[in-house]
Order: sequence, then structure tokens, then C-alpha cells
Amino acid sequence: MKLNFAKPEMPKTGAVVVGILDGRKLSPGATMIDRAAGGAITRAIEASRFKGGAEDALTVLAPNGLQASRVLLLGLGKPEKFDRQAAERVGGRIVVQLQNSGESEASVLVDGIAGAEITAAEMAALIAQGARLRAWRFDKYRTKEKADDKPSLKKLNLLVSDPAEAKRLYQPLDKVADGVLFTRELVSEPANVIYPETLAAEAQRLSDVGVEVEALGVKEMRKLGMGALLGVGQGSAHEPRLVVMQWNGAARAKDKKPLAFIGKGVTFDTGGISIKPAAGMEEMKWDMAGAGAVIGLMRALAGRKAKVNAVGVVGLVENMPSGTAQRPGDIVKSASGQTIEVINTDAEGRLVLADALWYVQDRFKPRLMVDLATLTGAIIISLGHVHAGLFANDDELAEKLLKAGRETGEPLWRMPLGDEYDQAIKSDAADMKNIGDRAGGSITAAQFIKRFVDTVPWAHLDIAGMAWSSKDRPLAAKGATGFGVRLLDRFAAEYET
Repeated sequence: MKLNFAKPEMPKTGAVVVGILDGRKLSPGATMIDRAAGGAITRAIEASRFKGGAEDALTVLAPNGLQASRVLLLGLGKPEKFDRQAAERVGGRIVVQLQNSGESEASVLVDGIAGAEITAAEMAALIAQGARLRAWRFDKYRTKEKADDKPSLKKLNLLVSDPAEAKRLYQPLDKVADGVLFTRELVSEPANVIYPETLAAEAQRLSDVGVEVEALGVKEMRKLGMGALLGVGQGSAHEPRLVVMQWNGAARAKDKKPLAFIGKGVTFDTGGISIKPAAGMEEMKWDMAGAGAVIGLMRALAGRKAKVNAVGVVGLVENMPSGTAQRPGDIVKSASGQTIEVINTDAEGRLVLADALWYVQDRFKPRLMVDLATLTGAIIISLGHVHAGLFANDDELAEKLLKAGRETGEPLWRMPLGDEYDQAIKSDAADMKNIGDRAGGSITAAQFIKRFVDTVPWAHLDIAGMAWSSKDRPLAAKGATGFGVRLLDRFAAEYET
């Protein structure tokens, strides 16, 4: 969808979108349209239950006095509650209302709102971002889709008093959206297309935007002693990869310690020998969503030329059952030197993260580490599909992540850590076992990962309930959400020089 910023004018074609505040208060743009239509907008509102609430919408078709084919009235809610997220959701709501309407073009009259915390230019930029995020769909494999089922909206005009400022504000948002949509694309691909080698190749594409990318193969990882990660992938015909991405954008000291982001990249998870039930197993193609988010984040940081040093590392494996697969009861030695008794081969993501985290802190001596993983079903039992779980060994780091989550609409909920949980992963044969019982499953998983973190401030984000949605969301259609990219981009911005 093409996005265009321009000065306000009376639209001559397509749909017109105007805002209505709570209590049926017309915005200046809505007032202008209402006058041109001989009061048709006011009459339509009075004849309906439309109140101007933040979820209200009303369409007036082919009003007299206008060349536009329809006027879409969107409720904006109370002025004091209209913030950045509300503006983004307006963009998403526009797409939902018009993408299958038959309209190919729409013009949005963007007015400043007295009492709101954002300007009209900011509002226009955020509406544009929300529209772009919501308009994305994964349709590359649809060959027989009916024309009426395909989105019709091709162009969105944001009409605002200072279009140059709005466009300037939109530029970094556009680059972050690039990262989000790249993540969604990767997560949505089937496992016969995305596997460790091909996902590593996709990450290599970031070199086009200035990211330094290297990929380690089995030979290199074996030399590094990554027995935990390699054990997960040994049953697959597709060999594991460890991809390292570096963005050095700090304005000054190039040797400044980087922020480190680590992603679980299990490109397909059958559970291995501890095989999962067949029902729903097709969804395990998105078990690499943590890695996808890290790759998308690095693209976002590089795209907007973030003034920060960052490293992204993703451990890529496919967990398959075969004659060479890891068995329950096997003992593996991690890169840290610690040994792990593998009780359940379906608790594999933590094994991947164990070696990846150790590698990052040993090689890069980072300022902090944040890992993302679709790690446990237990976190969905705890938090549903509303929050991702946050575990951290540092309160300041946790607070910054919680703040970034609130600001981007990608919320986190801090979960506990504690020595009391270690008893659940105590092994009789090794330093630890990879899984405890069902009690506190997401917590004991985090406790396991914590054992591979030295003294570096660290946070673990369990995004199992947020990486994929079975229903439409305000800024994402059903499917991959790209969760984590916007959150961590905002988080990283706090460290820019």
C-alpha cells in the first residue's frame, strides 16, 4: 500500500476518513466534509448509535455534495486518552474498514486534537505506520484467490497541515515496520522453505542495510563445545547454524559494549523423540519466532541508523525424530562446560539458548543481554495471549523493558525467579536436567537458562503466547505478529548516543 503525505484539501476521489471525538464532537475535517455534504454527516450520526468512542465506526455512502464515494467516520474517544497507540490503531482500523470495500484510494483528514499528547504531524505518521502494519498479509502461496477476497485499498493519503514534518517523523517508523514485516514473513513461511540454512541466508540479506553477518556451521560450533545446541539438531537432515549479526551505529566509541539480543530459532519442532501430538503440530513452524524477531530488530536498527551498538545472535536448529536424534536420558555438555541430562527432547529451546547466551557473553562482553523464545506452553496458561513473560536478573533492565512494552503496545508481565525453583531441575546424573515437572514450567525454564548467564544483566522474554495469533489484532491480521521488534527497538533507543 502506498502512503502519501499532503496538505489538507477536499478529496475528489475514493473514500474520505474523518475523526469524531467522544460525545459526537466533529473534528475540523469532519465539519468541513459535513458542510460540503449539506449536513449528511451530522444526520447519519444522529440516526445511528455512533457516539465517537474509540472503537466506533460509521460509513456514509455516496453523500450528496461530495465527489468522494464514501465517508468513513472513525470514533477517536476522549481527547486526553488519545495517545500514540490510539493513533496507530486508527491506521489499523482504516485498513480493516476499507481493505475489502472495493475502494482503491482513501484520504484521511488529520487534525490536531486539543488535550491530546501528540501533534497532528505525529498523528499522521503514526496512523500511516498502523495502516502499514495492519495491511500486511501472507498471501504468496495463494494462487486461486477470488478477486473480491483480495484487498482493494492501494493508496492512503494522509492530509495534514505540515506534511513535511509528518513525513520526517514517519521515516524511522517505516524502517521499524520493515523489521516487523520481515519478521512476520519469516515466521509465516512453512518449514520446507525456512530451515536453518535458509533462515541463515535470509539473515545474510541484512548486509544490504549495513549489518555485519556471519554464520557458524556444525564444525565451528563443535569447536566451541556447543553440545547442547548441536544435540537438538542432530536428528535432522538440516544442519544447525548460529548466526551472528552486528550493527555498530554508536555515534562515538565504536568499541562501546553492545546491547545483545539472542533468539531461539527452532525452525520446526516435532518434539524429537519425545514427539508432540499430531493435532496442531503444523503450528510449530513458528517456533523460530524469537530468532525471527531478533533478525527483524537488527533490520530495524540498521534501517533507521540507530546510534547504538547491537549484536543479534540466533541459534537455528530443526528438532526431528530419527535414528540419529537425541534420546531422553542423554547427557550433553554445553559450551559453558556444564552438563545437562536431557529428560524430554521437547524441552529443546532452552538447550539452544544455553549455548547461544554463553557464546555471546564470552565473545562480546555485552552491556546486557535479552533473549526471546517461544519457550513454554506454561506461559500461555499463566498469561494467555495478552502479555509475554519477562524474567530478569536485574531490576533496572526489567523496568526498561516493561516501559518499552507499555509504550509500543507489546506488553510484558514480570514473572519470578528464585533459588527455590532450582530443585525442580536437579539431576541425579548431571549438573542439571532440562525440565522439571508441570508446576511453574515457564519459571523453571527461565531458571535453567539463568545458569548460563554469568554476571551480565539479562532478561528472558517468553513470547509463546504472543508470536502468533489465531485472530485478528489491531495492528496485525491473524497469523504472525512480529512481536518483540517494536518493543526492543524502543528499548534500544534508550541507549542511543
